Amino acid sequence: MFVQRPEARPATVEVFVEGLPVLLPEGASAAAAVLLAGLPAIRETPVKGSPRLPYCMMGICFDCLAEIDGVANRQACMVPVAPGMRIAPQRGARHARLEAEV
Repeated sequence: MFVQRPEARPATVEVFVEGLPVLLPEGASAAAAVLLAGLPAIRETPVKGSPRLPYCMMGICFDCLAEIDGVANRQACMVPVAPGMRIAPQRGARHARLEAEV
């Protein structure tokens, strides 16, 4: 009576987390890449340097702040992966850019 649907495999995207290649389904978040890479932490708190990993996965807690493609302070759970994306831990507080650097 019912016919089983063939499983459609989503396209995969390769990103780099701390230089380590990670394959994810298209549409996954950068935070998912961090978790799949098995890093002990993606950021450190600015005051005490406590390690943090993605927690809420919906943009509320800010524990997933990371440097993505050279831009610091990005919420990794809110950024969809793109081919070749580079994700690095954020260490301490983000430094303010001077107007001359803009």
